[in-house]
Amino acid sequence: MSPARRFWLAFVDGFSPLKTRDLRLYLSGQAVSLIGTWMQATAQSWVVWQLSHSPAALGFVAMFGSLPLLVLGPWAGPWADRLDRRRVLVGTQTTAMLLAFALALLVQTGAIRLWHVYLLATMLGVVTALDFPSQQAFIGDLAGIPQVRKAVVMNAMINQLSRMVGPAIAGWVIGSLGVAPAFWLNGASFVAVIATLLAVRGKQVRKESTRNPLGEFVEGLRFIAGQPRIQDLLIFTLFVTFFGFSNMQLLPAFATDVLGKGPEALGFLLGASGAGALTSAMVVVPLIQRVKRTGLMLGGAVAWAAMGFLTFSLSHWLALSMAALYVASLAMPVVMTTSNGLLQTLAPGNMRARLLSTWLMVGFGMQPVAALLVGLDGKVFGPAAAVRINGLLMILGAFLLLASRAELRSWSVKLR
Repeated sequence: MSPARRFWLAFVDGFSPLKTRDLRLYLSGQAVSLIGTWMQATAQSWVVWQLSHSPAALGFVAMFGSLPLLVLGPWAGPWADRLDRRRVLVGTQTTAMLLAFALALLVQTGAIRLWHVYLLATMLGVVTALDFPSQQAFIGDLAGIPQVRKAVVMNAMINQLSRMVGPAIAGWVIGSLGVAPAFWLNGASFVAVIATLLAVRGKQVRKESTRNPLGEFVEGLRFIAGQPRIQDLLIFTLFVTFFGFSNMQLLPAFATDVLGKGPEALGFLLGASGAGALTSAMVVVPLIQRVKRTGLMLGGAVAWAAMGFLTFSLSHWLALSMAALYVASLAMPVVMTTSNGLLQTLAPGNMRARLLSTWLMVGFGMQPVAALLVGLDGKVFGPAAAVRINGLLMILGAFLLLASRAELRSWSVKLR
């Protein structure tokens, strides 16, 4: 069989979870909602930049949005294992919709202040803390564990397509119609995912327990303590989110101060990042998961992303900056989708949400610290130097982890 045919068959097989009606419905709703979510993320960062012109303020809003993920993570995972995840998601998505409309109204009336954005970002972070582990485990409920890694990759495809389309639309909307319509459109987009949630049913393995959720979270930590490869997955995730994703909050400063452009350039930069991540999710991830040495593959992906960010930090040309973000974003979904999918396959059925909650805390709950540090670095040294520091730390972290763990270097996982 020719390499081209093997690639095509592997590509088509990656979409086999779509044979499941409920998963197909749910992902279609997600596709619409996530475009709105990325539109809001772009518009929110632009509002903060226009109100403050401070990289530190961009760091603070990211910090307030992600701090609840760290604080509430020990309770969110156990709750997601106990409660009906579909009903939880209906509630969280409805609340997120109302928060988007509140932000739209404040911007529309001109009453918006920086503290409003901080408050609403924090409230959305509280919603996300419960939503995320429920959402990721719900994908496994709909697809079934034998198909969960493929389903996670498909969800990543949708997310990355949204990252490409949403910011580009937001840049056009902000430049042509103003900021408020971006928030109104995001609020309306939640209707799609809520409708699909009401139409599907997941076969959830629920944990019946009257124990303290914090005690159950500790039980999950004890499980992780005996699983070195799960520990490695969490560490690689931390490298990508702490030193990689945190760079995204500095893009408004890059667009204006480094590149001398406006909101359209911000949309192009975020769109380039989304295009790279989409290419990765559709092409790179399905292929690279067949690499025999999983540990070396993950370490190489972290180093690849770091090189893209280092190039970006040296650029003063929009086209080169977009290309560098595209290259960096080819690698980050490799780490995120691989770690998410493997975590669910390595976890006991009644502990998946707890482990996913821990993954969320390590990867995204640490964003308050990352956001604060990169924001302050951007203020003191400039946005380019802040990204450069992060890139160097990513390479160093991946090298030290692989050098210190011989079993990780030889670790191999077969694709289901």
